[in-house]
Amino acid sequence: MSEEKKDFVVKDRRIFSQDSQETESPEKESPDSAPPDEDRAGAATEQGREPDKAEASKPDKAEASPPMPEINFATFVVSLNASALLHLGKIEDPNTGQTDKNLPMAKQTIDILSMLEEKTAGNLTKDEENLLKSILYDLRIIYVKEKG
Repeated sequence: MSEEKKDFVVKDRRIFSQDSQETESPEKESPDSAPPDEDRAGAATEQGREPDKAEASKPDKAEASPPMPEINFATFVVSLNASALLHLGKIEDPNTGQTDKNLPMAKQTIDILSMLEEKTAGNLTKDEENLLKSILYDLRIIYVKEKG
């Protein structure tokens, strides 16, 4: 079996300079072995190239947006309220700055809040229950006025 047929040949096409092979120490990491959480702009300058515009223009995560509010039942209900008011045309769309009415979507959001009221009956604090009831009352009044 000394005459085995070779199906493929592996060729090393990496480019090495004589200086880099001799002076490279084992403790120096290659750019490919950088930790995954290292930011791309830092890795790009380490590799001897300037970061492209997309990498350089990314803001730091801490600077990008204000801290989010605590997630609880009240903030969830308030976010659904804002969604319903948006669809009723009472507040501006933050993306476009325009107010548009979409009554079927408003009705669906009001129905979701109504379903939450039914399914959470007896499990809410008095404050949460009052918040949900008052939001539902206000949204239903606005919906009837807009539909009429």
